[in-house]
Amino acid sequence: MKILVCISHVPDTTSKINFTNGDTEFDTNGVQFVINPNDEFGLTKAVMLKEQQGASVTVVNVGGTDAEATLRKALAIGADEAIRINANPTDGMFVAKQLAEVVKNGGYDLIIAGTESIDYNGGMVPGMMAALLGYNFVNSCIGLEVTGSEAKVVREIDGGKETVSTSLPLIVGGKKGLVEEKDLRIPNMRGIMMARSKALAVNEPTGNETATQAVKFEKPAPKSACKMISPDNIDELVDLLHNEAKVI
Repeated sequence: MKILVCISHVPDTTSKINFTNGDTEFDTNGVQFVINPNDEFGLTKAVMLKEQQGASVTVVNVGGTDAEATLRKALAIGADEAIRINANPTDGMFVAKQLAEVVKNGGYDLIIAGTESIDYNGGMVPGMMAALLGYNFVNSCIGLEVTGSEAKVVREIDGGKETVSTSLPLIVGGKKGLVEEKDLRIPNMRGIMMARSKALAVNEPTGNETATQAVKFEKPAPKSACKMISPDNIDELVDLLHNEAKVI
């Protein structure tokens, strides 16, 4: 079985976010980038399937040279090879088309992507990729078992979860629950050393058309100062909630 894991190169959640050029571009200065958390759950699941069934695992990213450190970390975690599509991932449809080309040329049986990335939170790439390829697709995936050419998938739905059976080739949009947090792999020294010699191919993109464009970014309003009220002064608290906060 050939598995392809789609990796997004995203800012760490502790990063301070700023914008440049009139708030039209994200400022990467001083920002630490990591594997998108939803993708990391998918990568760990792929490595587990590799260990259990002898599958091969390839990771792919649409991005610039700065994303190679993230891909090398994925190789250190246990992926066999990596592919970087040399393009700026500013548009979901563009990214989906690039990934679909990789899938078609690579003959992958199982494609695991994160349900969404934590930077733009678009949540569109896995579904678009499945539509472009005509593959079976399960989103919000929190459980996956593969036996031969068949898969049993558990996905989140409103108010619960649903178990479905389908066949390969299959695209899943994974998230926390696909594996537990305690099962996430931390690269060890041996994995880091081996990652240096694993193949990392750089492919040029197919076309450069984009369907959308970011016009402007705007940060949330800063939190206002916290006002402390004595627990003995209930009347003042009620007055402030009613007349200032306007929540009652």
